[in-house]
Amino acid sequence: MMRGSTLAEGFAIMTMLATLFPLICYFAYNLTIPLVERHRPSLSVIMSMERRRWVANAARRESPFDAILSGNIMSSVSFMASTSALLALAVFAVFGQLPSLMSALETISLERVYTVHEVVIHLIVMLSMFVLAFFSFTLSLRQFNHFCIMLGALDQEGRPSEEEIEAVARLNSLGAQNFNSGIRAYYFSVATVAWFAAEWLSIVACLVTIGILVHREFFSTAHRLAASAAVLASRKHRAAGE
Repeated sequence: MMRGSTLAEGFAIMTMLATLFPLICYFAYNLTIPLVERHRPSLSVIMSMERRRWVANAARRESPFDAILSGNIMSSVSFMASTSALLALAVFAVFGQLPSLMSALETISLERVYTVHEVVIHLIVMLSMFVLAFFSFTLSLRQFNHFCIMLGALDQEGRPSEEEIEAVARLNSLGAQNFNSGIRAYYFSVATVAWFAAEWLSIVACLVTIGILVHREFFSTAHRLAASAAVLASRKHRAAGE
């Protein structure tokens, strides 16, 4: 009897860990990556340098080109924010269909059938992931909106100061950081879906997601190409200054 009780407690702890693991990985990744970037520039860091070049060049242009680029960015962010809201509402609606969900889980679960209490907690975690994504995307949209205003406010008749260019580019980078945070919430939400099949599958999905994100940020072809472009632009700038 005691052995059965201990085994049940072990399953409960494992289930809770697997449920919370995607959320823990999401926050841990967002906190750890900035520390790694101090030693090795990520793709996001390199693109922040390119954003500064964009603002510096936009200050000398008299064309709608930069407005078109900004509009395209804001459209993408707006779409992702709307999708996050719909997904959050969809998960919230599942709370009213728990009997049907429990029946469906009996057919797709690889190991054991979860209790209603465990499923409710997991749905709350899923809802939290999409709510976090929604807030990240809406904050990003707001920051890109401010970026457009500040970009349009630059004085093209007189060359803007380095401080002005840096401030506008930094605002653009903040918008990109929050957009990336929302995208990461989407990535880790895949692991919350894997949980319904098996607890261990959720943990494996989180670890695979971290590996994919790290590869894309630090070792991908896009990283190498962006770094090469940044180096060439830096050399060109130095040669022009000399």
